[in-house]
Amino acid sequence: MSVGSGAGESQAQNGGRSFAGNLAFGVGLLLVLATMTLGGYAGVGLALGLSDDSFLSSAVPDDGRNAVVVGGIGGGGIVGLMLPLILFAAVRGTEEKPRLRPGEALLKMLGALVVGVYLLVVSLVAAQLGWILPKGLVTLLSVFVVGFSWMPLALIPWERLGLGGMAGLIDVSRDRGSSDK
Repeated sequence: MSVGSGAGESQAQNGGRSFAGNLAFGVGLLLVLATMTLGGYAGVGLALGLSDDSFLSSAVPDDGRNAVVVGGIGGGGIVGLMLPLILFAAVRGTEEKPRLRPGEALLKMLGALVVGVYLLVVSLVAAQLGWILPKGLVTLLSVFVVGFSWMPLALIPWERLGLGGMAGLIDVSRDRGSSDK
């Protein structure tokens, strides 16, 4: 017997997916990708404004300007990705995972905004390498610095701080592989 889709497979084994459900998933995915992309562009605009036209312009060297752009892409992309997901979780729920209450949704939105600002601050620190390194090397290093800077946030025990729900929007059960025999 082979595993996979075959002629004898019933509709119940397929999970009951409908055309309308697949279409709704595709539209939702496109919406999330669009908001993430637009968030990245908005983050770049904000980062360039900070590095060129604000009080931070003297603190960012010319060779470190791309590092600030990398941070703007990361921060704006994270905020643009999380906002529609949080809004979907606030209006859609199941018996296992109820909808987010307005206070929880606001807390998660503020958390996403804090992570975006954190990435922008990390990129400003990485931009300081522009005083001693060439532009290309600063850009390369800033991609790694900004890309891996979220890892310390992932190691914080959020449950002990009373923020256990901040880990994610998808409820992952801990006893998925166990049985009650």
